[in-house]
Amino acid sequence: MSIKSLFARSSKFALTASVAAATLMPLAVSANEVNVYTDRQEFLIAPLLQAFTEATGTQVNVVYASGAGMEERIKAEGRNSPVDVVMTVDVGRLVDMVNDGLTQPVSSEVIESNIPAEFRAEDGSWFGLTFRARPIYASKERVDPSEINSYLDLADEQWKGRICTRPGDHDYNLGLLAAMIHHHGEEVAREWIKGVKANLAQSPQGNDRGQVQNIYTGLCDVAIVNTYYMGAMLASDEQRPWAESVNLIFPDQDTVGTHINMSGAIVARYAPNFDQAVQLLEFLSDDLAQEMYSAGNTEYPVKPGVQWSEIVQMWGEPKFDAESPAAIADYKGLALRIMNEVDFNAGP
Repeated sequence: MSIKSLFARSSKFALTASVAAATLMPLAVSANEVNVYTDRQEFLIAPLLQAFTEATGTQVNVVYASGAGMEERIKAEGRNSPVDVVMTVDVGRLVDMVNDGLTQPVSSEVIESNIPAEFRAEDGSWFGLTFRARPIYASKERVDPSEINSYLDLADEQWKGRICTRPGDHDYNLGLLAAMIHHHGEEVAREWIKGVKANLAQSPQGNDRGQVQNIYTGLCDVAIVNTYYMGAMLASDEQRPWAESVNLIFPDQDTVGTHINMSGAIVARYAPNFDQAVQLLEFLSDDLAQEMYSAGNTEYPVKPGVQWSEIVQMWGEPKFDAESPAAIADYKGLALRIMNEVDFNAGP
């Protein structure tokens, strides 16, 4: 069955999963089920879990929740938590769950073969499943791409009043600042984010797509936005003009490469269906699911050799900062402290 067909058939499964989510707490432990909490969007996750059920016969029960909401729920449930696998959008959240004692290590030759070492914890406590780059979106009309070679350039005075961004304490922006700390040191990173703040066109607000809309309307000229939003906007009649108004600039190609962030998963500390949880992670890291991730949300698969979607291929083969996930894991907390100390969200 084609990847498109699997996504088209997902609506019935999504309904079943949502009903299961509503009754997840009373469910008895069964050898033929696995319980998942996720903050990823249902349209993307449901087809993957449907494909897993069809391949293995294992029922998947899903709770869709916010990242913070998932963690608080698991903490409150304690040893009685029914969750087996947590799937989340950001490596920082994976590390937060490890630090909070909500995970357990997994050893699997299948997973280790599928996922390169830089995309998983050395002790098997978390695993990346996809990654997305966070390049610079720049107005086709008002910005020459040759003007931007590095993220560091965004602190230059020439960009004063020309940058838009979502809030600085969002995971995506904290991840980038964490990488800047890793590569350049705390003081350089602090001065850089102060320079970006001074160059903002308005106080940080909205989401990533909103920043591209701001470029389209002329409010600003550049923004830092995840790659997969380009695919989403191109698929929308309303938002396609926003996407077509910008160039994607992948910075730092001559040095460390463009910053990336990952979605991923952990096995919960008290997972009642441990074997099924590992089986699910093995499935999500293998060819079919990796290709579905790429096709369904224009993300980059972590497994080498899996074909990228046509839209992703349009962006070429830029150099990526493979150290980004480890940097986020090490410096996310410091990045948040710096964002607060410079009062980034207050704007210019």
